[in-house]
Amino acid sequence: MLKLWGRPTSTRTQKVLWALAEIDLDFEFILASASMGPAGSVQKGHRPYGIVDTPAYRAINPNGTVPSIEDDGFSLWESNSIVRYLAMKYAPELMYGDTVESFARASQWMDWDNNELQRGQHTLVTQLVRLPSGQRDRAQIAHANNELIAAFGIADAQLGRTRFIAGEHFSMGDIPLGIHAHRWQLYNIERPPLANIARWYAEIRKRPAFQRWVEDRANHLTG
Repeated sequence: MLKLWGRPTSTRTQKVLWALAEIDLDFEFILASASMGPAGSVQKGHRPYGIVDTPAYRAINPNGTVPSIEDDGFSLWESNSIVRYLAMKYAPELMYGDTVESFARASQWMDWDNNELQRGQHTLVTQLVRLPSGQRDRAQIAHANNELIAAFGIADAQLGRTRFIAGEHFSMGDIPLGIHAHRWQLYNIERPPLANIARWYAEIRKRPAFQRWVEDRANHLTG
């Protein structure tokens, strides 16, 4: 059985969890993290899940980060690479339409999300969730949110042209963006109306795999 190391509050781990649920693949989920534990963030004095600093785990992922997988003796880390691997091996038609062009287009948006949304989201979750209120930096919060507004505007324009982010059908490209769009909605911050994002987000939220691993508010706003 495939093994996944990670934590459900990690957007990177959620990518893999969502992909596994879309494919309907059985797996063992092993809670692991240096920064979070069952009670919340180490920045608030809580104990982490651990495991990631052990020699056995570092042999799988030398970075000591999550997520990582092991599938029939094959190990892999980096969330986008894991999702691509799962898509190619287990569900190419479902996850990218089974063509080189559709794979490339979906992969493009996955990498764009990692470059344009991950940084701002990390700042917001650190400032608004993990840090005590007295230690929060309003300037960092405003800067991160402005970055996200600009980036989501690019995605909104694309979704004005296509039903899903990489074309007319759901693909692995929708997974990272769907997770970050959902998390952005949960923060008590100002957001401009983005009609195309809203239409697409409403459709994404109906997917059982999204409901299983992303919908739960506790997987996003746990301190």
